Amino acid sequence: MKIILLSGGSGKRLWPLSNDTRSKQFLPLLQAPDGSMESMVQRVLRQVGESDLRGAEVTIATNISQRDIIFNQLGNSVEVVTEPCRRDTFPAIALSCSHLFLEQRCQRNETVIVMPCDPYTEAGYFATVSKMARAIEENQANLVLMGITPTYPSEKFGYVVPAERAKEQGGAASSKGSGFKAIKVGRFTEKPTVEVAVKLLEEGALWNGGVFAFKLGYMVDIIERFIQLNGVDFQYVHSHYNDFPKISFDYQVAEKESSVAVVPFTGFWKDLGTWNTLTEEIPSNTIGNAHLGESNDNTHVINELGIPLFVDGMKDTIVAASPNGILVCSKEKSEGIKNKVESLSDRPMYEERRWGTYKVIDRVEYSDGFKALTKSITLKAGRNISYQVHHHRSEVWTFIDGQGLLVLDGKITKVSRGSVVNINKKQFHSVKALTDLTFIEVQCGDMLIEEDIERFDFDWNGKEAAE
Repeated sequence: MKIILLSGGSGKRLWPLSNDTRSKQFLPLLQAPDGSMESMVQRVLRQVGESDLRGAEVTIATNISQRDIIFNQLGNSVEVVTEPCRRDTFPAIALSCSHLFLEQRCQRNETVIVMPCDPYTEAGYFATVSKMARAIEENQANLVLMGITPTYPSEKFGYVVPAERAKEQGGAASSKGSGFKAIKVGRFTEKPTVEVAVKLLEEGALWNGGVFAFKLGYMVDIIERFIQLNGVDFQYVHSHYNDFPKISFDYQVAEKESSVAVVPFTGFWKDLGTWNTLTEEIPSNTIGNAHLGESNDNTHVINELGIPLFVDGMKDTIVAASPNGILVCSKEKSEGIKNKVESLSDRPMYEERRWGTYKVIDRVEYSDGFKALTKSITLKAGRNISYQVHHHRSEVWTFIDGQGLLVLDGKITKVSRGSVVNINKKQFHSVKALTDLTFIEVQCGDMLIEEDIERFDFDWNGKEAAE
């Protein structure tokens, strides 16, 4: 069995902690069983490992901006397929299945599960996924979905309407195979009004959980309507990604399929997509350097800044502070932040990369157009940034902790606390951490953007500092 986890999102609803590269699934705000903090994607991967699906191999489908943070949080425990541009869920799933077929050499009869990487749920959810896999293996349908048992008539979710009411929540009885039969789907309804949703619940409709099961060959046949896979490699499919239509998997596949069934899930499930819902599951009312007075009610404060933050006299309020900004908002109105983010932030101010993290701590533009940007950068031991050159800026690096190797125009020297390095425009440079390494980077120039990086190969194997 193969599992594809879909990782996307624009990071707007949980601003200022989330941004374009650090979407909600990467925020370390949930409590793990050992008391440590974990993100949604770390939680889901842990739950998969604790379930009947633990033998399945996981592939994460994501965009280029989230690749590094996935490796930073999950290490090399999963395959990552990076889409060259964002084109909705059908192209992302098609690209991932192409990777399974062409790169991982999976057979057509391989069972594939596609699911979101951020559901907040319990063990029964993954047991239901296992049932979906068995339904596919028994050829009960070409496509099997998970249906979440609704708790209220919602406008936010799509609905799956059974062809007939199931005799039991777990599906109609079957005399062979796994002992259950998935429910045949009658139709789909996308995000109805509350009035329509009430009627759908009376028909036994389920929320569409965004979880799909099928055999790999089923998806290969669909892919070949757009790109022929015979005689090509995965890089060919990747380079022709725009040949796939920009459309959701539900619209392109599920709603067109006649042989489609659903397996209901009746347990706990929650979408932590807003501050209102997320704070209900955060283990403490304060995270970070945050302090509450004695007159607060249902107020949460999350502070990723080094300075102290004190809050008092607030009710049903979320206060969140990060290098991207500060939010003070009633939880009821917090979802509205998604419409304001574009005008509030022009770049991520904090990012997790494969090599470590960086945080923007100051930025200024002078009247003559000269700009300066200051970052605090931490490299993990054994990691390095790319060998690179800039065309629009110079940099000054001041090392404040740890030890590392600096390469400047091909020459390697040791750096440690107190070392200061001047890097001119068009000067080749890189640094590798021997221990965890922290330094302050001051960029100066007329264009201070992440795109002003030209990368080159550099072989660190066996390299030592010149004496």
